[in-house]
Amino acid sequence: MSMYIEMIRVRFLMMLAYRTNYYSGILIYSINIGAYYFLWSAIYGGKEQIQGLSVIQMTTYVAVAWMARAFYYNNIDREIAAEIKDGKVAIEMIRPYNYLGMKTMQALGEGIFRLLFFSVPGMIIVALIFPVRFDASLTTWMFFFFSLVFSFIVNTHINLLTGMMTFFLFNNSGLIRAKRVVIDLFSGLLLPISFYPDWAQGLMSYLPFQAISYVPSMIFTGGFVGQEIYNAMLLQAFWVFILLIPIYLLWLLAKKHLIVQGG
Repeated sequence: MSMYIEMIRVRFLMMLAYRTNYYSGILIYSINIGAYYFLWSAIYGGKEQIQGLSVIQMTTYVAVAWMARAFYYNNIDREIAAEIKDGKVAIEMIRPYNYLGMKTMQALGEGIFRLLFFSVPGMIIVALIFPVRFDASLTTWMFFFFSLVFSFIVNTHINLLTGMMTFFLFNNSGLIRAKRVVIDLFSGLLLPISFYPDWAQGLMSYLPFQAISYVPSMIFTGGFVGQEIYNAMLLQAFWVFILLIPIYLLWLLAKKHLIVQGG
């Protein structure tokens, strides 16, 4: 366990060395949130609510969704693909730790850095500019935090699966780009899932993507209340554990299929 904690610390310090990139990122995210605010204000017009969300709740939803993305987002799929291509993965696999566990801890270190130096200051800046509501109760904050942890795990599991596909495709950069578009579209980041047609909502209920962005954002904004919160978090927990199955099976196949292309 001490090895994995050290991996978290090292990745955090690596990100700290390039923290200027994240200061500029706060500005870019703030512009994105501002654009969505004016867009949704125009869509709402004089309406008080659409699909159970007021314009203030929608603004908060957008702000929380984008700032939460800074925590759960990581590049371990690209890192795994690069290490497979240059042959480094062969060395990593014989070291005294689990390769996938190591990548997960590195992603966590990056996520903690983004949370402290990106999400928190970014939300403060956004709250000063746009009508974002942060008057959630302590209980809501607690549910949101645990839901955000589930979001990170689900997104990391999907990234591990995408990265491991390089063992079989050798160049899966197109798959990685497609995966990111699918997650942004179907996770509720760009549009709450409740705004999709019924048939699309039914389809997405069988996919893990809503467990990434939609659930924590709806919990924080009050879109989910009471039993809905517990049901949503149970859904997240379900995907956290069910995705371990394809990860385990694919990893077994990948180790047998390893072909070092470089190194």
